[in-house]
Amino acid sequence: MPSPYKFSFKNESLWLSHERCIFWENEKALILSDLHFGKTGHFRKSGIAVPQNVFKEDLQRLFSQVQFFKATNLIIVGDLFHSYENKEMDLFLKWRNDLSSLHIRLIKGNHDILTRKFYELAGIEVSDEQWLRSPFCFTHDITLKCNDTGKDNFTFSGHIHPGIKINGIGKQSLRFPCFYFSKDYSVLPAFSRFTGLTSLQTKPSDKVFALIENNVVEIQ
Repeated sequence: MPSPYKFSFKNESLWLSHERCIFWENEKALILSDLHFGKTGHFRKSGIAVPQNVFKEDLQRLFSQVQFFKATNLIIVGDLFHSYENKEMDLFLKWRNDLSSLHIRLIKGNHDILTRKFYELAGIEVSDEQWLRSPFCFTHDITLKCNDTGKDNFTFSGHIHPGIKINGIGKQSLRFPCFYFSKDYSVLPAFSRFTGLTSLQTKPSDKVFALIENNVVEIQ
């Protein structure tokens, strides 16, 4: 597995993974967003032939990251699930039972509409809008902002599935998922590969890390 990118930030060691998540070393926690589990099942239910292995591969990638970093916590900043329950939720629960000692904290996103009973069954601790763990705050949509966090709390968010355009020779360009860090907040790439990308408008003071093939590349 390619080596993660060490990013020292707010006196914390963060490891940026090409698999679209961040390992927070002091908390032994993976920070990730927008997994959208169940999305492929909803597409198939609507008659769109999306193979189920897309979902299975995302679950395997998550398992691999937990094992690689020896994480004991997951902090998910929204859209763990895509919509109502479908058969893919049964596979998720089996995956969850195999990692029952892993603590999962979900800060709910706009797609997280499952019942409280399901979250309890899956052993997922839920926060409705935000969650604080100094020096960080976690929320799904940065436009909602975190309230009463104190001036020193930096916010992690998701929701927009950020991408960065890289120009090549002539008029050629490609877009890649990325980690985005401004002075006050970060936007994580969507963990699921079955998502689109939203192009970012960046400032010179921002830091952007593009995920190019199997590498984390600092763009600015």
